[in-house]
Amino acid sequence: MSTKELFSIAAANAARFRDTTDSRPHRPLRDYPAAVEAFGAPLPELSSPMIDVLDELVVTAEPGLHLMTGARFFGWVIGGSHPMGVAADFLTSAWGQNAGNHAASPSAAAVETVAARWLLQLLGLPAGCSVGLVTGATVANFTCLAAARGEVLLQAGWDVDANGLFGAPPITVLIGDDAHTTVFSALQFLGLGHDRVVRIPTDDQGRIVPAAFEQAMAAVSGPCTTILQAGQINTGACDDFGRLIPIAKSKGAWVHVDGAFGLWAQTSARRRHLTAGVEQADSWATDGHKWLQTPYDCGYAIVRDELAHRRAMTISASYLPLASEGERDPSHYVPELSRRARGFATWAMIRHLGRSGIETLIDGACEAAAGMALALAEEAGIAIGNDVQLNQVIVRFGADLPSEQADDLTRRTIGALQREGALFAGGATWRGRQVMRLSVTNYQTNAAEVAKAVDAILRAYRAERRDAV
Repeated sequence: MSTKELFSIAAANAARFRDTTDSRPHRPLRDYPAAVEAFGAPLPELSSPMIDVLDELVVTAEPGLHLMTGARFFGWVIGGSHPMGVAADFLTSAWGQNAGNHAASPSAAAVETVAARWLLQLLGLPAGCSVGLVTGATVANFTCLAAARGEVLLQAGWDVDANGLFGAPPITVLIGDDAHTTVFSALQFLGLGHDRVVRIPTDDQGRIVPAAFEQAMAAVSGPCTTILQAGQINTGACDDFGRLIPIAKSKGAWVHVDGAFGLWAQTSARRRHLTAGVEQADSWATDGHKWLQTPYDCGYAIVRDELAHRRAMTISASYLPLASEGERDPSHYVPELSRRARGFATWAMIRHLGRSGIETLIDGACEAAAGMALALAEEAGIAIGNDVQLNQVIVRFGADLPSEQADDLTRRTIGALQREGALFAGGATWRGRQVMRLSVTNYQTNAAEVAKAVDAILRAYRAERRDAV
């Protein structure tokens, strides 16, 4: 079989999967144990024809795939992997480029340079920032906080990149009580500890309370990093950057913003006020595989001080070519040398949508979320637990019932929805109570899809309430 035939068959299977998303449930048809059993043949001793292996992969994998590309997938904050980005990603895999340095793959390095420039313009961040294309916001947070760790210690006279943390001055880390778990993971990976932080109280939307932040900052002496948030994972709320960042800067603190999805509010004229002042920070982490709709994996580590960024990340060896003036090695901004050429899909999505298309996409998702919240709130016993300003909606069922009963009804309604598969939404604990989280992040979620989703939610809720009350 020729390469062209093999690739054509793979592309045809991919297109068929995408074209039939509306005819299958928004849930896997096979669970993990069954999937392990399906894949679990003995180690092959002999080779197999490529077409047979491809057919087997498709038949075996598809029943255990979640419909994350579906228009009514509201679990977690997951973009729809737009066909344009997927097509570019097909080519990325076929081209087989290691995007570690500019000499190995000039095009891969160049497309990252241009895509990074476009990203800074879209997000309203300083033009001189450096950008590393990483796997996602988890590694983006790690990368930015590595730069922060190095810089605040260097200012205190300690070179952590050369000497490590043994004997280093302690770093105070201030973080909101409702920060995302991946930020705590990044602190753990960096040797700063996920529990050795000063947790700042938050309001009912998960935003840092400015007075509490100011009080905590007043007690800081020595190296300090503060972590703010654009887009709380349950409510979508953003910290008050305009008030908090100057307070942190007055004590010489490095300010990092975890903006996995919320930073994209910067691209919308109607929502930019939610992130006002965010450009004053020192570093920002965000994702492409959420609202930019690139395929997995794609995230961005953005740092104001390029030298601090490169000090923390650069990998050098005698066999690697050196970057000269005007050249950019992608691996100098990420914790990888061998790495996927993520810039192609990012460039393709921005080139396809343009600034206006991205703004329309962001506004459309936010309007869909607001529409769902408004329609659900009209039903007796359903309460919306957040101010819907971005794409996140938290829903409580049986809000007119005693708390424990409402918790149970919320869990039961989520379970019924997941079994039916008309949409997918997950649960969470918010302020000690059970809620359903709706994350509207897919470019296909329009008014018609919202209506289908609301209808399915109300059906499930009414049926479960009849059984429970």
